[in-house]
Amino acid sequence: MEKRRLGQSSLQIAPLAFGGNVFGWTADEATSFALLDAFVAAGFNFIDSADVYSRWHPGNKGGESEVILGKWLKARGNRDKVIIATKLGIEMGPGMKGLSRNYMMQAVEASLRRLQTDYIDLYQSHRDDPDTPLEETLSGYAELIKQGKVREIGASNFSAGRLAEALRISTAQGLPRYQSLQPQYSLVERKDYEGDVENLCLKEKVGVIPFYSLASGFLTGKYRSAADTKGRARGSRVEKYLNDAGFRVLTALDDVARRYDAKPAQVALAWMIARPSITAPIASATNVDQLQEIMRAPEIKLDSDAIAQIDKASAPA
Repeated sequence: MEKRRLGQSSLQIAPLAFGGNVFGWTADEATSFALLDAFVAAGFNFIDSADVYSRWHPGNKGGESEVILGKWLKARGNRDKVIIATKLGIEMGPGMKGLSRNYMMQAVEASLRRLQTDYIDLYQSHRDDPDTPLEETLSGYAELIKQGKVREIGASNFSAGRLAEALRISTAQGLPRYQSLQPQYSLVERKDYEGDVENLCLKEKVGVIPFYSLASGFLTGKYRSAADTKGRARGSRVEKYLNDAGFRVLTALDDVARRYDAKPAQVALAWMIARPSITAPIASATNVDQLQEIMRAPEIKLDSDAIAQIDKASAPA
């Protein structure tokens, strides 16, 4: 399995990452274990989670994904074989949010406890916190790295301006550097990433691990009408793609998939893996059959004609 360096960090990751937001939400513990086992057995090594996963689900309080991941790590005894990424910053309860030093010290201990590990490979700021100086956050990370609780740090949902400022401060003050960015990016969500954000990541050698790479399942092709979204956990998230622009993308994916004897989801991920700025797209699955399908994506090497066809069909208006 090819490994790619994440930014300028010490982390070497396979070109497809597993999104742990499904653990404890659309995948129960037994299913999550089966998914993780299959993912690692196939040679992949990067699993992305967050403390807030999956607080949005009725009856959940947050931390469910990390708890399941922690139980799996303990049961399999394979902590040194996998790269565990998690995030902090989104509200977990009253007064439990943001990127202040004090809250970071609480949040990391809670995540380590749930993950049943002594360290986090990639600890990420889940979203920008305009109320906390960047220096304070980066100094907090410096402390956590010095304590051996965190190996590398990343940002998620940051604007180009704020990421650039954070990188400038890191250089000027000798503080840890955001080695990765986790933006929302897919064939139906291109405009916010391409341009300033992508150019900055390329220039500064920041690794990019996009989330919602399959647009909540839309790019698998299973949602072709409003009726297809009914009764689906992510149905409400894909309704906005059921339009001419979305269908243009699916048509191109269908056509390229036929030529490559592949599935639309595999082609959508292969397009992303081929993009120079992308280290590894993050994708999720809720059963092993789905996972086996998307794990073939890195094997598909799209030619320039296929990439151009998909580019044209998915170009932002």
